[in-house]
Amino acid sequence: MIRSRKVMVTAGLVLLLCLAGSGLLLRQVDRMRSTATLEDVLYISSPKLLQRFSLGYNGLMADIYWTRVVQYYGAMHHGGGGRYELLWPLLNITTQLDPHLTTAYQFGGTFLSAKPPNGAGVPAKAIELVEHGIRNNADDWHLYYDLGFIYYDLKDYQGAAGAFERGSRVPNAHPFLKILAAQMAEHGGDLQTARMLWTATYQTTPDKNVRANAAAHLRAVQADIDVTQLERLVEIYRQRTGHVPVSFGEMVSAGFLRVVPTDPLGLEYKLTSDGRILLRDPDDLPFVEKGLPEGYVAPVAPKIRPVE
Repeated sequence: MIRSRKVMVTAGLVLLLCLAGSGLLLRQVDRMRSTATLEDVLYISSPKLLQRFSLGYNGLMADIYWTRVVQYYGAMHHGGGGRYELLWPLLNITTQLDPHLTTAYQFGGTFLSAKPPNGAGVPAKAIELVEHGIRNNADDWHLYYDLGFIYYDLKDYQGAAGAFERGSRVPNAHPFLKILAAQMAEHGGDLQTARMLWTATYQTTPDKNVRANAAAHLRAVQADIDVTQLERLVEIYRQRTGHVPVSFGEMVSAGFLRVVPTDPLGLEYKLTSDGRILLRDPDDLPFVEKGLPEGYVAPVAPKIRPVE
């Protein structure tokens, strides 16, 4: 009987201490003013410590911190914006407490990377946050999509292509991720990667419209590769002969080319007097970036040829 009473008293004391700790923690969280700066706000920055205080209610504590994230950002933005110094620590705590709260990753990816006054302007932290989300929610293609656009905003097209391509391999991923991956690789100047990704899109999609779009991009990539290589050959010819060739026929006769080169639609490329290579009809090759005449304006509705 005495032993049982001791156990009950000990358990009661432990419970009271835990409740007191939880109460202090909640008071600490409530002291956080959403418009405060980093210097005058007290918050517990250790997710491990919070997990101990939460008595196993990590999800509940994550919800509390997530609420503070939204309140903090909303108040700061309503007040004209700022440096949002608490946004990263609050989001980090929230997602460490609940690694499956995907809304927090999507929100954080957007507003950590955005420049002030709309965001914190810390894209490296945005990438770190979303990568943490991917590690804990590897089958959610939305997170790869968000990561890709963080890289896109940084003009890191290779990083964007990599994120979209990773996401495209997730089960039930939206097929548009393959298209985005190819577009980013293409804009980043990695034409061989772009060709590979557009080819994969063309070969794997059952949708005729998507295939037609992929085929148009493949033609554009090939034209960009052709123009790049031809202009390099013209420069080599100029260095060896001392003058720019007057025609491709001259380069064929000199052994620099086997035949007069044509674009993916079968039209001969133009060779200008200053050694530039131009397309005969760029309107028929939407998405092309090289070989365009000076001042060229692409049509609003590009010509996308149907595929069988």
